[in-house]
Amino acid sequence: MLFVAFGALVLVPLLTGLNPNVALFTAGVGTLLFQLTTKGKVPVFLASSFAFIAPISFGVAQWGIPATLGGLVAAGLVFMFFAFLVKINGNNVIDRILPPVVTGPIIMVIGLSLAPVAVGMAMGKNSGLQAENYQLIIISMGSLLTTLIVAIWAKGFFRLVPIIAGIVVGYALSCVFGIVNFQPVIDAPWFKTPDFTFPEFQWQAILYMIPIVIAPTIEHVGDIMAIGSVTGKDYTRDPGLQRTLLGDGLATSTAGFLGGPPCITYAEVIGAVTLTRNFKTQVMTWAAIWAILMSFIGKIGAFLSSIPTVVMGGIMVLLFGSIASVGINILVKHKVDLSVSRNMCIVSLVLVFGIGGMIFDFGSYALQGISLCGILAIVLNLILPHKTKSAD
Repeated sequence: MLFVAFGALVLVPLLTGLNPNVALFTAGVGTLLFQLTTKGKVPVFLASSFAFIAPISFGVAQWGIPATLGGLVAAGLVFMFFAFLVKINGNNVIDRILPPVVTGPIIMVIGLSLAPVAVGMAMGKNSGLQAENYQLIIISMGSLLTTLIVAIWAKGFFRLVPIIAGIVVGYALSCVFGIVNFQPVIDAPWFKTPDFTFPEFQWQAILYMIPIVIAPTIEHVGDIMAIGSVTGKDYTRDPGLQRTLLGDGLATSTAGFLGGPPCITYAEVIGAVTLTRNFKTQVMTWAAIWAILMSFIGKIGAFLSSIPTVVMGGIMVLLFGSIASVGINILVKHKVDLSVSRNMCIVSLVLVFGIGGMIFDFGSYALQGISLCGILAIVLNLILPHKTKSAD
């Protein structure tokens, strides 16, 4: 289970400047907290959330890592707030606040807004790597092609690890072209306490990060329903969606306090549970313990940090495109009619504001990006009247 989650787990900290060893530690601790909160009834593993890649990267550039971590702690509290709403209003409250016409375009913006970053990394822009451009393209496209092949044509267990497969091939090609520096790996100690970073709380970073929780909340509900369909149990009732959301919130806030990326339920591990038919939550507990133990091996972090950014760029091209595809699928799956004026207006404005880079500058605070899109979509959904009249 840990091997399945490993590639994506460490990808987020490597892309955002956080420490991969800390990410391993917080994923393990977060999973244990989730198991305690849900009474050990839900066989899932918690790890780094892709939805937070763009917000963390922006936050680090804008306010620094400590302030960004403070925003992530606040994001975990929003999960807990949703858990409270579910507790007092029932499971349908999430659908009322965050219907598909709101969540679909927001998730699309998360993926599409990162497209230039992925392409730039895949082409080796500003990477500082001593290599010819064609060599960088070969490496990034090699990792991308491998990820595609494994995701589509691999069988059984190997189909669950496309990111790891892509990283392995990209890393091997990087070694062939001589752009990997092994010296930090050689110098790193075998045993080392993870480099924990503690948060600072700045209201600008907190206000920016809070709306980001919209996308992973929907992902969480989908994951809980998916694992329930695999095991034949309704986890939204027992232990209850309020407990699973609370578990995600505690895990995310704890990760933020220690310097790790947000921890949420993990779709890849659900796929592993489906394949192995192993429904025991003790397996996830042991995976969490192994993740914590691995976080104290210094050479693991040094090795992961030695992976050239161009390798990650190739994988990001597919990853961020798939995030946007999830948003499109939400609109299609729930049959959101874009000929209805209110739906068309919500989707159109969210996409243009998000991809176009709209900014509402209030002097000491600027509302932009996914935060602006989240607030805009929710407000429009609440104030626009429900009419059957078509856009034409």
